[in-house]
Amino acid sequence: MCVDPRRRFEVSCDFLVIGGGACGLVAALAARDGGAEVIVLEGDAAPGGSTALSSGFIPAAGTHFQKNAGFTDSAHQLEADILAKSAGLADPVLAHAVAGASAATIEWLTERHQLPFMLLTDLHYPGHSVPRMHCLPEKTGQALAQHLAQACERAGITVLPSARAVELITDGRGRVLGASCRRPDGQQEDVGCKALMLACGGFGGHPARVEQHLPEIAQALFFGHRGNRGDALTWGRALGGFAQDLTGYQGHGSVAVPHGILITWALMMEGGIQINAAGERFANEHRGYSEHAVEVLRQPGGMAWVVYDQRIHTLGLTFPDYCDAASAGAVRQADSLAALAEVTGTPPEALAATLTEVTRLQGGQGLDRHGRAFTGQAALQAPWYAIRVTGALFHTQGGLAVDHCARVLRPDGTAFANLYAGGGAARGVSGPAASGYLSGNGLLSAVNLGRLAGEHAAARLSAA
Repeated sequence: MCVDPRRRFEVSCDFLVIGGGACGLVAALAARDGGAEVIVLEGDAAPGGSTALSSGFIPAAGTHFQKNAGFTDSAHQLEADILAKSAGLADPVLAHAVAGASAATIEWLTERHQLPFMLLTDLHYPGHSVPRMHCLPEKTGQALAQHLAQACERAGITVLPSARAVELITDGRGRVLGASCRRPDGQQEDVGCKALMLACGGFGGHPARVEQHLPEIAQALFFGHRGNRGDALTWGRALGGFAQDLTGYQGHGSVAVPHGILITWALMMEGGIQINAAGERFANEHRGYSEHAVEVLRQPGGMAWVVYDQRIHTLGLTFPDYCDAASAGAVRQADSLAALAEVTGTPPEALAATLTEVTRLQGGQGLDRHGRAFTGQAALQAPWYAIRVTGALFHTQGGLAVDHCARVLRPDGTAFANLYAGGGAARGVSGPAASGYLSGNGLLSAVNLGRLAGEHAAARLSAA
């Protein structure tokens, strides 16, 4: 942090965004639409950040995509689902804000900025009462980042790649004046601004902080962006802001090893199961993929096998990541139960008992001891498919406390005049535990806090 109220800037803008993931790019678009001159500082050679590593699925409630597909939904229902998943521990102000903004954000990005969103209607995601996942045709986070970057280019927004922000410049009285960024050759540049948005990720890439706040997942594979070092947390606190829910995070219980490819949780939601080295199921696969990460890590070797059949394999092939996993050899096929036991290295008798029990549960006979509802799902049958997976940390959900417009807050509840935060830099809507993560919560808060911040900053600047 640099206090220099008299700093002169050769380059300045109205709204400076640090971070070129979904949050930062959406904030830039919203501010530009409001008439602000915008510059985005991106540490990587191209925008993307954590967004590029995600599925790219964004929950939104009450969109025309849902109405056209015959689904009734509302911001109130999405808000209720968010709070239910977090056991009421998510920030109700933020839950209300992002749920209420969600439909308008998707409609605006579609109509104003030409992002060809579509609604996923054939899959149920844990915790959502109706289908509300919106994505681009490519069904990847990388595609989402690319489309947003192209929209920024069309809007005339300056995105500076390979410009890693290293310091905020302030007047010493709580107002941000700009930021310093460093180029790969070591050259440092200062950019002045009237308002600044922190959209540079959480702290999942900072091992010491993960160990401090998230010890249960600290030894897991980190599947997030390495640039998530907690810079926003450091800067915001130095200015006098504070953080909340630092023990919250998004994990995932299905990353193929050793391939390092995310395996869609749709396999489990459509009837697949997970077994350990003993050939036994060990948890309710439908509780949520975030909290399931720790369940997998508790198994021998921190590994498990996803087991499913041809019907689910065919569904998996509609997801690019799954296709990548199949091409890489992560997806193993077995034509018989004996072959499946050989592929997975599990005891044949125990594996047979597990699959027999699953068939019985799928037929409505008895209750699962782990609490999963199998009734109504088609019975699994040969040929079998299996993928060896581990649990992973994707991104942190705690961060700087912000209000409904994404303004960073002080401990007394007052907001900074010109400092905003969103995405991994800000507190999310999952509460203080991995179990509070509702599918899509990361992008839900990122894109909506981004739009709310950009609109609020532009309006304030226009009125000044």
